[in-house]
Amino acid sequence: MLNETPRRSTIRLTRRGRIALLATGAVAAAAAVVVPLTMSGDDEGVPQALTVPEGWRSSQVYAAVDKVLGVPAGTTKKAVPKAGLKLPSDAAGNPEGYLFPATYPLGDKSTPQSLLTYMVDTANKKFRGPNSTAGAQPNTVSQYQTVTIASIVEAEADNNEDMGKVARVIYNRLNHGMPLQMDSTLNYGLGRSTLATTEKDTKSDNPYNTYARMGLPPSPIGNPGEQALKAAAAPPQGDWLYFVTVKPGDTRFTADFAEHQKNVAEFNKNKAAEKKNG
Repeated sequence: MLNETPRRSTIRLTRRGRIALLATGAVAAAAAVVVPLTMSGDDEGVPQALTVPEGWRSSQVYAAVDKVLGVPAGTTKKAVPKAGLKLPSDAAGNPEGYLFPATYPLGDKSTPQSLLTYMVDTANKKFRGPNSTAGAQPNTVSQYQTVTIASIVEAEADNNEDMGKVARVIYNRLNHGMPLQMDSTLNYGLGRSTLATTEKDTKSDNPYNTYARMGLPPSPIGNPGEQALKAAAAPPQGDWLYFVTVKPGDTRFTADFAEHQKNVAEFNKNKAAEKKNG
């Protein structure tokens, strides 16, 4: 039985017209897959399930598990090496990207290790099942790289409809030998979520700094949902190299830098007007 909570409500705008998007407004939990128990709590307020929203970073998942199980902060993170998680070798023991967004049941015997295992096992089933999306382009990228791309798509796309185009931009930039130049990856490496990225930040010695480093970041930057995975595995054809969200609901993709600059100018104009009125 499908029991989804609403996808997070977002408005994303770009910074300096680059491939970077801002999320504002309330964040709602989104369950991408159903597991047996989906109630948030019983009549006495005891949690019966934990929902991991699409796009959450592992640090957010760890904190949520600590809270829902009532264990000291940091307990779940410390449990990762002891959990025996079935991760690809490329992950080097880091479960980022494999803590699959879903609603997970809780019981008297639930532990940080059991919940982490449940999440990773769910991810592996989704990635390798008959309807698997990740790894659908084995001659292009590995499954782990597909999950990494999906995590960037999850962070960047304004809505489900734009996810495929964002994924295509990533592939096109990689194929053209262009840096991804994404604030979402840079800020992940800096351990923050912000639009206040400076020129100094873009020159930082950071393995997730896709302004200064070529190729994909060394790991996923969050835990993508099913739609982002589908987009990463099978993006639509297109020659797009740039995109900018001129205003909410109006993201423009182009392969022409001059056209992109015009779109950026319109974005900046809208941003200035918003600041003036606001």
